[in-house]
Amino acid sequence: MPYRGISDRLDRKGQLMRVLAAMSGGVDSAVAAALAVEAGHDVVGVHMALSRDPAATREGAQGCCTIADALDARRAADLLGIPFSVWDLSATFTETVVSDFLAEYAAGRTPNPCVRCNEHVKFAALADRAIALGFDAVCTGHYARLDHEDGSLRLRRAVCTEKDQSYVLAVAGPDRLARAQFPLGEMATKEETRALAVQLGLPVADKPDSYDICFIADGDTQGFLRERLGSQPGDVVDTTGAVVGRHDGAYAFTVGQRRGLHLGRPAADGRPRYVLEVEPVQRRVVVGPAEALAITALSASAPVWFVPPTRTVGQVQVRAHGSAVPATVEPTANGFEVYLDGPSLRGVAPGQSAVIYDDDRVLVQGTITTTVRTSAGEPAA
Repeated sequence: MPYRGISDRLDRKGQLMRVLAAMSGGVDSAVAAALAVEAGHDVVGVHMALSRDPAATREGAQGCCTIADALDARRAADLLGIPFSVWDLSATFTETVVSDFLAEYAAGRTPNPCVRCNEHVKFAALADRAIALGFDAVCTGHYARLDHEDGSLRLRRAVCTEKDQSYVLAVAGPDRLARAQFPLGEMATKEETRALAVQLGLPVADKPDSYDICFIADGDTQGFLRERLGSQPGDVVDTTGAVVGRHDGAYAFTVGQRRGLHLGRPAADGRPRYVLEVEPVQRRVVVGPAEALAITALSASAPVWFVPPTRTVGQVQVRAHGSAVPATVEPTANGFEVYLDGPSLRGVAPGQSAVIYDDDRVLVQGTITTTVRTSAGEPAA
């Protein structure tokens, strides 16, 4: 076959397996499925139908839940000569991802729906059903690497750091990921993946990447929240408590936000202001200067450990495409605390995922509950 040799990037260990290839309809998952086929595994493709009304979702290549995406996945499976089916996981997706998204924003937190999808859908509902049906592993188009060099599973960054997705995968934990395959983890660039897709003649070779939140059709997150949570007007105040504007719902704001504040009173120094805190119970949004967003520490709950809990020096990452910065991590009874070497992070919100790395290896993941800012002695709840 034209892509002979690429398959040695899969850690086959001499074992042929029954592999369920999750195919979103994009180029990454199609190439991942192709590499699993070339590795000699018995591969079946499956497309997850996550929307209860796929015709209403974003058309084209910006979403991952449309009818067009399902058809693209089927065409890729047909070309690879593997069985293909569509699994309706929309109820699970709605209950565990969309409902969580709404509840978190209503509580003044900032969730990451991709993290929750990996936790509850791809490596829980999908993987559990796959194992029940006799599959040995689930193959996806994520950019990340897995190995067992020290006797336990290690989740590591992809070679292509620009596409690395270990941050959103960490929540799945070592037990779930033990049955995962990420054939694209060794790809040097996304262009290499696309070149392989062209070589294979895959119809999605030139399909743009998906962006934004897949279940928000028009990309208008504030409109999505307002439609479902209703009008909850309140005040926008500065750090002295002075009212400087009004809002229609505190849930539509997130820590670090600058645009869309619609402030009636400019700052005395004329400098831009940012959201510092969201207080849904008081229906209040607190704004202030950029320097007030810098934090020195954070706490996280619901930890997912890849190593035995212990005090360690590593790096913390708090956004999917953010930089990892030096930090010291201290385990606690219900999670862990992170102490930064300096004010190297800004605009960190409760609800975000914190992932601790040792170089390219994931050590632990948790959900941020509080932060401590450099200009305020009190944590932002």
